[in-house]
Amino acid sequence: MDRRGFLTSLMAGPAALSALSRKVVAQVQSGSGTLTTVSDGHLVLPVSFVLAPLSDSERAAVLSRYRLNEVQLESPCNLTLFRDGERTVLFDAGAGSDFMTTAGALLEDLDAAGVAPEDITHIIFTHAHPDHLWGVIDEFEDFTFPNAEYRIGRVEWDYWMREETVDEISTDRQAFAVGARRRLEMLEDNIEFFDDGAEVLPGISAVATYGHTPGHMSFEVGGSDSVFVIGDAIANPHVSFGWPSWRIGSDQDSDMGAATRMALIKRLTAEKAKVVGFHLPGGGIGQIVADGVGYRFVTAEQ
Repeated sequence: MDRRGFLTSLMAGPAALSALSRKVVAQVQSGSGTLTTVSDGHLVLPVSFVLAPLSDSERAAVLSRYRLNEVQLESPCNLTLFRDGERTVLFDAGAGSDFMTTAGALLEDLDAAGVAPEDITHIIFTHAHPDHLWGVIDEFEDFTFPNAEYRIGRVEWDYWMREETVDEISTDRQAFAVGARRRLEMLEDNIEFFDDGAEVLPGISAVATYGHTPGHMSFEVGGSDSVFVIGDAIANPHVSFGWPSWRIGSDQDSDMGAATRMALIKRLTAEKAKVVGFHLPGGGIGQIVADGVGYRFVTAEQ
């Protein structure tokens, strides 16, 4: 698939957003605060974009086991809202109106959670892909969250701000690079950087989970009952749990992404940690449990 065909497929899908994007979908306590996921709608992706690294037999196994459409996959977008009485923190900013017609419902869902854009005090980015970053500006090129302060990992910032990135990245992601740099430049006067292990805000610590993008970050929120906000470190609920060591095409570095995913899954399973995944089902909040030779994601609904 060439760049034009790929971008066309990204924009495919019904004009109306899914019913999932009309409500707050999950909630969990973490320390002195509450984590709530709100939906930005969903992505419609070509199967080839996710499963390209797999052999024909491996691809057939995934499609058969999970009864998936052979042409396209639908992926929920769960943004995480953390409120502790002092701060209203949003992890990532959604896709906005310029990426895909099936995404961009964030403001409606924040309203359902009783939160106005002006209420957001901080936005912390897991990474700078379109469905996580592009919602920082609206269709009028104004800031969507006018009172927010921004935080992003230093490695991620440096990667997307490099002039060479747009030429070095795969052709099907060149629009990602152009869009990321333009938006990050707009945030430059109101953004702070952090490194692996840093306390980004009180009670929120950064955990490097590189691979999906060069500087992808996850976050441990809370104390003894902490919750891990993992962004796209575990993005596909099929391959990522059924065959976690397999590479997937949505990771920019698929080898590093697979190694990171395996290490993260082992840690989260051993700690019986609560997890929030941007593209995981059931509102994205649940736990990872061992299941034969692989794993599965168990939501509160299960």
